[in-house]
Order: sequence, then C-alpha cells, then structure tokens
Amino acid sequence: MHEWHIYPDFTEASKQTAEFLAEKIQHVIDEKGACHIILPGGNTPAESLGYLATKSLDWDKIHWYLGDERCLPSLDPERNDLMLYNNLWSKIGSTHIYRIPTELGAKEAAAIYRNVIKDIERFDIAYLGMGEDGHTASLFPQHEALDDHRSVIPVSHSPKPPSDRVSLSLVTLSKAKIKIVLVSGQNKAGVIKRIKEGESLPVNRIGDINWFIDEAANTTEI
Repeated sequence: MHEWHIYPDFTEASKQTAEFLAEKIQHVIDEKGACHIILPGGNTPAESLGYLATKSLDWDKIHWYLGDERCLPSLDPERNDLMLYNNLWSKIGSTHIYRIPTELGAKEAAAIYRNVIKDIERFDIAYLGMGEDGHTASLFPQHEALDDHRSVIPVSHSPKPPSDRVSLSLVTLSKAKIKIVLVSGQNKAGVIKRIKEGESLPVNRIGDINWFIDEAANTTEI
C-alpha cells in the first residue's frame, strides 16, 4: 500500500522527507553496517537534500547511486550529478559516490553502471522524483525502456530533452526495500489524482511508495 504524507507547503514536505530519509538510512546502517541508496535528479529534491546534509549520519557508510542521468558532458549544469554535488555531496564528510558516466554515451555508460551495481541484490532505499506525466528516473509512459529488464538501461528518444539518457530499470527500482517520492505543486495534482485512482504509470509500477507531497499537489483525501 502507498503511504501518503501530506504537508502544508513544499518546505515542510522537503524537511519531512529529509527526516524520513535520515531515520531510514541510520536504521539500515545500524542493521547492516552500510546503506546503498538511489538518488533522484531534477530540481524538486534539492531542498530536501540540503536538509539531509545537516544531519549527523555515518556518511562514510553510505553509498550513493543515481536513479538516472542525462547524456551530457561532465559538469554540464543540467546533469543530475551536479545538482546532487551542489546540494548534498559537497556538504557532507567522506562518502561513496557512483556517478553514471553518460559523457561516454548511453549504451557504454549503461554497461559500465550495470557492472558497478552488479553485486547489489536489492537497494536499501530508492529516493525518486516524478514528472507531470508520471515518469520516474528516465522511465517514461509507453516508452520501450519500460520493457527492458536489464538492471541499468540506455534510454533513447526521451520525450524530455536531452534525448539520450541512462536509467535504472523498473526491475531494479521495484526491488528497492524502501521507496520514497517527493512531489510538489499544483502542476502535479492531476497525476497524483490518477495514481490514487489506481492508474498504472511508470512511477507506481515500482511498487508501494512513501509519498511526501504538499497541499498544492493533493487533490483528494486519502
């Protein structure tokens, strides 16, 4: 079952997302000695990651992976790893970061990243975002990438630029033990309503999700 956490505004939703993440990360570390976590791209997660960076966690025991990356040159301002560096990685202590080398092209980068994650049977946490069309990572509605069952997949002809991307697959995301999605704004209200009504979209094909949303994105009572 989805768990819905609704807050008055985006700032509070971001803070509570960070609180939830910190609690779950530390629990995994206490239980297993290390935490392997998938992170989102885009702009929405930036504030929550800034709050997460202020927490007292065993940073050297956390391993960070990207849910997807855009095929752009290194240090391009539109890359997801630059957003993550600016808002989280540059603010914390020693840690383990696994970027997707999309500057090499989608197919080669996907193959390299498959090798990077090959020993991870199941990610501990998948923190993801969602687009207005219900996409998550670089998995878009009615796109052929949804049927690619490899752990990491090249994505071509993306409906959002850039055209070429690399994404963790539905198979990989669905295996994650804890799934978290942060959503904000009235422009997301329509797709949230569709998800509550049970429509199958890429984001809810990954399984049960802990949703963190603001009132603007919430159109119906749960």
